[in-house]
Amino acid sequence: MEQVSVPRKDHEMAEDVSLISSALAGDGMAFEVIMRRNNQRLFRIARAILRDDAQAEDAVQQAYLNAWIALGNFRGDSSLASWLARITINEAYARIRRHNGNIIPLETAMLSPDSYIKAALTDPRENQPDAHALRAQLRALVEARIDALPENFRMVFVLREVEDMSVDDVAAMLDLPAATVRSRHFRARGLLREALASTIDASMSDVFAFDGARCDRIVEAVLMRARAAGLAA
Repeated sequence: MEQVSVPRKDHEMAEDVSLISSALAGDGMAFEVIMRRNNQRLFRIARAILRDDAQAEDAVQQAYLNAWIALGNFRGDSSLASWLARITINEAYARIRRHNGNIIPLETAMLSPDSYIKAALTDPRENQPDAHALRAQLRALVEARIDALPENFRMVFVLREVEDMSVDDVAAMLDLPAATVRSRHFRARGLLREALASTIDASMSDVFAFDGARCDRIVEAVLMRARAAGLAA
């Protein structure tokens, strides 16, 4: 008999259901799997809103705890990843409201590139550091310019470019029309292109670096707080 393959999304949904069931029963290992699958994306989402590594880590940790407490309310209307993303977005914005932070208005635009960016890209090769150091500097420049993007452009840009999500997935995650996602992505790239030119694509994979140590730190902190709250044994 010919074996019928299960579509990848259906397989992932089935795994999510199993992990959620185990986590609801207090299995910390199950929720650890959920965290490790979603850590990088959620960190980048929080980082895009808060523009600070430490605050983004803390927001992701709290978002996970909020999600763990609310797992019983997850109905599968969207993917688990999208559900976690919405919780993370809400937590990040809540932190901005609590600290009276200013969200950059949608129509705020960068009309001219910073002079130090031009210098980094146009200085003669002999005046520049070695390639490894230059890449680190360019990554920092990319991150700085992303941080300066208007809020709604920044979120779409991070999900499309850094996370490499499809237009439809971003639209579903942010509850936006696909046309709006395309428009904001196009405008965000336009704001960045003049300053960063062709280097933007070469550096994109390193933006908001998410290494193993950060992943472990978030997982360990959430599990410790979950045990203290009686969510896991």
